[in-house]
Amino acid sequence: MALLSVNDLHVYYGSIQGVSFEVNEGEVVTLIGANGAGKSTSLNTVAGLLKPKAGSVMLGGMDIVGTPAHKIVGYGMALCPEGRRIFQQLTVRENLEMGAYTRDGGSIDSDLEMVYEYFPRLKERYKQIAGTLSGGEQQMLAMGRALMSHPRILMLDEPSMGLAPILVDQIFEIIKKLHDTGRTILLVEQNAQMALSVADRGYVLETGRIVTTGTGKELLHNDMVRKAYLGG
Repeated sequence: MALLSVNDLHVYYGSIQGVSFEVNEGEVVTLIGANGAGKSTSLNTVAGLLKPKAGSVMLGGMDIVGTPAHKIVGYGMALCPEGRRIFQQLTVRENLEMGAYTRDGGSIDSDLEMVYEYFPRLKERYKQIAGTLSGGEQQMLAMGRALMSHPRILMLDEPSMGLAPILVDQIFEIIKKLHDTGRTILLVEQNAQMALSVADRGYVLETGRIVTTGTGKELLHNDMVRKAYLGG
């Protein structure tokens, strides 16, 4: 059974028309498509930030449609949103601590160390006010904050947006490391080449519908995908 199963999802905001996809445990799955295709709308609906008009979102076999977003986090789903959405006035460490707010007691020190291993820059700057970080550092902080909730599935919405190419490479290296440790990731990304290079499987969205699917490698070599999204 898939860890996440989205079935016939319809959302009038963003014009999602019958989207279905699955994410199995330990997979990186990517949704690619042009601006306005419905990628972020799909992610926000899965996370409970938007309510679908029809369809189901099954997390571990439980339908979570209609469940408040903060409760969905408690069920094991973490969204790293488009545009980072960090707490600008808090320190790096305080932002990370906020990521653990849904958890029941217990020490978070080992989790902080886990995040610092993935993102050494955050350890160097743990006392720094988050709003003064660079764009790449803020993206790392947003991903680290999401990991602090112990998610069964981590959803990343446009993690490379607005970053210089060298920082994009760094972010995708971290996604590969997360994959190597068995993390389950649903990735929405404008940079189709990078997304498909790290993904086990991908789905191509066009105007609110999925038009093709395949392994990351298959889609990288698919003529339609190459012409539309890879400049080939």
